[in-house]
Amino acid sequence: MKNILILFLGLLLFSAAANAQLKEVKYSDGNQKLNGLTIAPLQVSKTKPGILILPAWKGIDNHSKESANKLSKMGYYAFIADIYGEGNYPTNTQEAGKQAGFYKNNVVDYQRRIQLALDQLIKAGANPDNIVVIGYCFGGTGVLEAARAGMKIQGAVSFHGGLGRDASRVNNPINARILVLHGADDPYVPVTEITAFQQEMRDTKADWEMIYYADAVHAFTEPEAGNDNSKGAAYNAKADKRSWERMNGLLIEVLK
Repeated sequence: MKNILILFLGLLLFSAAANAQLKEVKYSDGNQKLNGLTIAPLQVSKTKPGILILPAWKGIDNHSKESANKLSKMGYYAFIADIYGEGNYPTNTQEAGKQAGFYKNNVVDYQRRIQLALDQLIKAGANPDNIVVIGYCFGGTGVLEAARAGMKIQGAVSFHGGLGRDASRVNNPINARILVLHGADDPYVPVTEITAFQQEMRDTKADWEMIYYADAVHAFTEPEAGNDNSKGAAYNAKADKRSWERMNGLLIEVLK
């Protein structure tokens, strides 16, 4: 009878996890209301690994939602951060550039919003000692800021993200494993920025890796970016697939 009860409870838990869906989470930064999205893993493991997702410059989008759903199927808790908050969501590229630019120039504010989202991931059930942050474009810049801030993360994965930072900032030790997945022909990240980033990684004694993808420009994981490389941002199916696989390799390596 006891074994039957255990089996029944296990089936209930599995059924609940198998129906995991993205759910809105309301949280705040002072008076600023924020709206993130969370999803539980399809099958919960004892180590409860979690992935924080930092979306691109327009905020939470279809791409970040798709990533969260895929990660849930892979056995991870996932949380998509709301960096901008209610009343500040961009409706066009001009507004997105203004919003993203503010946080790039005010990194303490950006880091605080990332930490608040990280706290929500933990509240959702993720193990605080078993977390990786991933991000796209503007969010790719954010994962580096999470590492620079010394947040309690095992790894930071940047997909076609910006690498620059104010050269006057002090280099702090970076303990998280760093993986930068970069389009070899990305026109928005100049060579000087790449060189400075790589020197920063050396100076901080970081465990880092940077992979270039041939014939890939900015936003190479974004299907909605189209396929015209001459625009500077375009989807590249091969780079998308390979970069996701490389990210998965890091997750297996650093998460318990």
